[in-house]
Amino acid sequence: MTISYPKFRAAACHAASVFLDAERTADAIATSAADNISLATVHAEPVSNWKGISPAITGMRAVYTTMLASRGVTGPKSLFEGPHGLVQLFDQQIDFHAAERGLTAVEQTYLKQYCSLIHGQAIIDTVLAIRDANNLRGADVERVTLEVFQGAYDFAGGGAYGDKSRPWTKEQADYNLKYLSAVALLDGAVGPEQLETERVRRADVQDLLTRVDVTPAADLTADYPQRTAARVHVVTRDGREFSREESDYEGSPTRPLSWERVVEKFHWLAEPFCAEGLRSEIIAAVDRLDEITIGELAGLLGAVSPIAQCPRSRLRF
Repeated sequence: MTISYPKFRAAACHAASVFLDAERTADAIATSAADNISLATVHAEPVSNWKGISPAITGMRAVYTTMLASRGVTGPKSLFEGPHGLVQLFDQQIDFHAAERGLTAVEQTYLKQYCSLIHGQAIIDTVLAIRDANNLRGADVERVTLEVFQGAYDFAGGGAYGDKSRPWTKEQADYNLKYLSAVALLDGAVGPEQLETERVRRADVQDLLTRVDVTPAADLTADYPQRTAARVHVVTRDGREFSREESDYEGSPTRPLSWERVVEKFHWLAEPFCAEGLRSEIIAAVDRLDEITIGELAGLLGAVSPIAQCPRSRLRF
């Protein structure tokens, strides 16, 4: 079964790890779904700051309900094939391989380069490539058109999940393709600093995002979820036009980040909060995670400052 929502994935993985049979695994997934509100509603406008902690709550509850299923508590099996179940919701058959005990789904993990939803990674990558190749700045730009797959449009482009014309908080901004592309053009980066409330509300980005249009493209939709492709078109105030298409981004399953690039990202993110020596110790500990105790790792993480001690030395990793 291709498990899409985090609550389904968490329950399925935990069920596999405790060797539940097919019936109990189905109970675990169904109960975890019934036990949690739909994550889709969390991302619909107006977005609240609950979005930031809902994945952790979802994962915790999925593990909890899986333990209940292992003790005989049943779930709504109609979740799969019944009225308004997943077959009807996704308009496709659910192919569930109960005998498969591997956790190879981790090989399909998306690692993000930028502080945004997965659906926005290729967009930001493409926008920055156009900016860098043509020495553009936000003030040069007259308008931007983003062509995306349907899910990206619905989630973050002003489609089914609501209007995206006025992001005002971090929780709105990181799920808003208009904001993300505008701030990328202005700042040359989409990192933690680009999601600070003061940055989100600044006049320059609020003005530029009103000149960003997002539209779904049938051919890009057909490629998803195998690829998260995107096309970006930029028109400048002096009449120049630039277009670029990306079939995917570095960090997607088709273009996975190497260990070296993951380490580079960690250094970039953690730099303001811990010195290079401590960062190197944490990296070494993670590299031999199956050989050390939780206490060793927790001790290293506990030494990290909760507040920034210095600015980042570069905009991107």
